[in-house]
Amino acid sequence: MKPGRQGALGLLLAAAIIAAWLAIHVAAIFFLDASSILRTLALIVVQTWLSVGLYIVAHDAMHGSLCPGHRGLNRRVGALALWLYAGFSFDKLLPMHHAHHRAPGMPEDPDFAPMSPDRALPWYLGFMRTYVGRREVLIMLARVGLYMLAGAPLQNIVLFFALPGLLSSLQLFWFGTFLPHRNVSDAEFVDSHRSRSNAYGTLLSLMTCFHFGYHHEHHRFPAAPWWRLPAIRRGSQA
Repeated sequence: MKPGRQGALGLLLAAAIIAAWLAIHVAAIFFLDASSILRTLALIVVQTWLSVGLYIVAHDAMHGSLCPGHRGLNRRVGALALWLYAGFSFDKLLPMHHAHHRAPGMPEDPDFAPMSPDRALPWYLGFMRTYVGRREVLIMLARVGLYMLAGAPLQNIVLFFALPGLLSSLQLFWFGTFLPHRNVSDAEFVDSHRSRSNAYGTLLSLMTCFHFGYHHEHHRFPAAPWWRLPAIRRGSQA
């Protein structure tokens, strides 16, 4: 696919994800009566998935695959997505993510847990300590304070902001880090990318982690955007 067409489609999809997340975020936090359990649960599920999407947009921006050839635009969109998601800094995460690609599943990999390579809970806790620091906590507390000053009920902030953020971090970790890089034996990995892909169909792959579970394909072709990974996987299996 030509870079111009890839960039146009990538930006369109990114805009759709960001706009949908923002619309639900504002409407649910400020205007929704959370007394309907089914509606509340449905919105939490959708907003959790869209929160995963925010990170995936930023992830593509880190690789320059969101809009190829436009470094500044990639950075701006990626920074916006990360700030909306959890107050993360694009400039902090960018070198850390590329360090992961240079040495996946190795002690130098900031996403890896060499002391517990097959244990999800300690790995996840270490993962969170690596990426969530004082800066992120202060930003999120400031946002919560501003929302409450603007009249948002604390219950709605917890249900439609804090909870989707936490659940999406678990979703990203489980499908995008732990399952692809879990190491019981080095013999499980087929090459130096030290990653594996799930066997989910396209729809389930999209719903679980925006195709981030096709992780071996991502490590082989890091310049491919998330929405091209299913086609790359089909090609590798042909």
